[in-house]
Amino acid sequence: MSTRQGPWGVSLSGVMDEDRKAARTAGSLLPPHMPALMVALTAVTGVIEAVSLLALGPAFTAMQTGNVLFLAFGAAQVGKLPTLPAGISLAAFVLGVVCGSHLEAVMEARGRRWFVTGLLLEAALILAAAAAGWGLAPQYGSPAPRHLAVTAVLALAMGLRNTTIMRANVPGVPTTLVTRSMTAFLGGSAMGRDAVYGYRSAGWRLRGLSILAMFAGGFVGALLIRAGCPVGWLLLPAAAAVLVVGLAYRGQPPLHTGPAGGRD
Repeated sequence: MSTRQGPWGVSLSGVMDEDRKAARTAGSLLPPHMPALMVALTAVTGVIEAVSLLALGPAFTAMQTGNVLFLAFGAAQVGKLPTLPAGISLAAFVLGVVCGSHLEAVMEARGRRWFVTGLLLEAALILAAAAAGWGLAPQYGSPAPRHLAVTAVLALAMGLRNTTIMRANVPGVPTTLVTRSMTAFLGGSAMGRDAVYGYRSAGWRLRGLSILAMFAGGFVGALLIRAGCPVGWLLLPAAAAVLVVGLAYRGQPPLHTGPAGGRD
């Protein structure tokens, strides 16, 4: 097999081999119930982003690509988008990733259940955001200081979530975005028929479920905002769902992070 090198010395064939392996094994070598738990967390992300963007923002808290672009547009002084919410969210997200990485690395070294702890801490942060936003009316476009405070706490939670999920390395269900999942889902569908993306495999179906979960979470969150639910009430179900997922995994085998950031 060819071992072509990319522009930075990365073996392209090696990358493709890893992608093929992930596509073949997604959903087949995971601890029991792990795929279902990841899909549930994806739905929670949809709710969180609905609250972040439509009731607190405009800003994202999990999908930081949007915030980077908001800041870029603001720097170019085009679009009249407020950059403060995006900047606060991005800064809090960075803090969540850094703190989560250190915490989970220490717990991994000590043989502790970092996956469960990460989810329980995330649930606590979302609950804290709900408390900070208790009685706060949804407001889009001109966030008050309390709106920005809730955004910061949610972004901190989502930074921790991204660290936790990347360490768990469940193929096809990153829980905080669906772009890669959608690409693999379409590539492995009856239209794409690409075996690399797990055509007709369990992993392919799992990606489809994650896309539906993100849509469902965003849809439900948007409907609740439209109905006039205050911010605190909007976040309580999300905190409860993450708490349930964390507690549900306590009886499963502990996850371990290998040198490449994957599962043992």
